[in-house]
Amino acid sequence: MDFLLSRFRNLTVLVLVIFAQLILLAYQVKTHQNMTLLRVWSVTAITPLARVLETFRSSTVGFIQDYFVLVDVRSQNKKLKQAMDTLKLKNQELVEQLSTADRVHALQIFQEKTPSKTLAARIIASGTGANSRVVFIDRGSAAGVQRGMAVITPDGIVGKVLAAYPTASTVLLITDPSFAAGVISQKNRVHGTVKGQGHGSCIVDYIQNEEKVEPGEWFYTSGDDRIFPKGLPVGQVTVARPGRGHKEVFLNPSGMQNGLEEVLVILEGVHQPIPEWQTASSGMHMQSPPPPESGAAAVVTPGARSGPETDADKLIDRYRAIGAAQGHVYGFGLPGSKPPDFNIDPAKVPPPAAKPAPTAGQPGAAPRPEPRRPAPIPLTQQPQPAPGRVPAPPEKSPPPNQ
Repeated sequence: MDFLLSRFRNLTVLVLVIFAQLILLAYQVKTHQNMTLLRVWSVTAITPLARVLETFRSSTVGFIQDYFVLVDVRSQNKKLKQAMDTLKLKNQELVEQLSTADRVHALQIFQEKTPSKTLAARIIASGTGANSRVVFIDRGSAAGVQRGMAVITPDGIVGKVLAAYPTASTVLLITDPSFAAGVISQKNRVHGTVKGQGHGSCIVDYIQNEEKVEPGEWFYTSGDDRIFPKGLPVGQVTVARPGRGHKEVFLNPSGMQNGLEEVLVILEGVHQPIPEWQTASSGMHMQSPPPPESGAAAVVTPGARSGPETDADKLIDRYRAIGAAQGHVYGFGLPGSKPPDFNIDPAKVPPPAAKPAPTAGQPGAAPRPEPRRPAPIPLTQQPQPAPGRVPAPPEKSPPPNQ
């Protein structure tokens, strides 16, 4: 550095003198806004650096503030998430309690309305096995439950008690392959035996192919098995088709559709009548015709109909028009008279000429009216004869002029 200064001393001094001269000139020269040129240069030179420094400062300060804010927000979000999870668990618990209360209330209402004596029970466990459909209930022989008693819900039958222990019982469900119960169809009164298949649907066996069973028809217990009282719903037919020897009828058990949690054990069954099959109404509702528009005269034609016009109505109107065009009165034609021609267009037939009214004595004249006879006098108003005198016979009225 000293070498460069000693070698370019004169050039360095010259540059410094020129720079000083420029500074003095800039200090003396003013712009049209009465500002020195040196001030303008200084502000112009410092502004980019100040902008960079301010951007760096604001970014650094904002980042630090956001960091501390985000740390606080993260802790708040963690607390809110924990509170939300707690509320979800409480809400789920309340919904489950409400659903249980609704089921228990519906079970109590059904228990009060059914004529059979029942005992409420709860499902506490399910049996083990690939094809076994057995559940455990919390009622046993200590509560009066015995083997072979029916188990139902308000929607339909569920199964029967397979074994009764002092504090619990096992129930064989309707979907078990070893389950069987006598049933009867609601519409056609066809008897059969419902059997489980190990899955959601059941089959109704021992129905002849000639007997009529329709899809959508309901089956009810028939009471023939001496386990289920008559009149309890079993399920609705989904498939009914002819089979080998017997008709194949599949149905969905209605008692298993909404799950099993609370059931009723029938202690003393009472038979009920099977409800009658109700068909949908075939009538059709039709609105009355709209009223005539205001300001327009209503045109009333003879034989006009308010309802829909059929082909028979059109044919009757055509015959009436033909008879009116040819002067024929239906029902008054003499034997041997010429009937109207129904093959012509009634619009092309000229109207019949008016005939003079026939005088008295001519064919077709109106009959002469008969003279009216005097009304008979009631017996209560006739004069009574004096005592001891024979009444005279009443005078005969002269016959009318012939």
